[in-house]
Amino acid sequence: MSQKRVILYSQPGCPPCFAAKHFLSSRKVPFEYKDVTADPAALRELMELNSRSTPTIVVGEEVMIGFDAERLEKMLG
Repeated sequence: MSQKRVILYSQPGCPPCFAAKHFLSSRKVPFEYKDVTADPAALRELMELNSRSTPTIVVGEEVMIGFDAERLEKMLG
């Protein structure tokens, strides 16, 4: 299984972000965590993905805005 790059754009105090982080961690999926409130570059990247909300999850070339466990499972393959 080829490992796709996974990025989680998040911010503190965001329950769906916490759920997404837990989902990835519990499945031992390596991911980059980017806090859009602390990192202006991460916020710019988020906006370049046409998203203004967290969590936004990037798996390879696919982008998911919000957290949907079933869809994320499919994206991860």
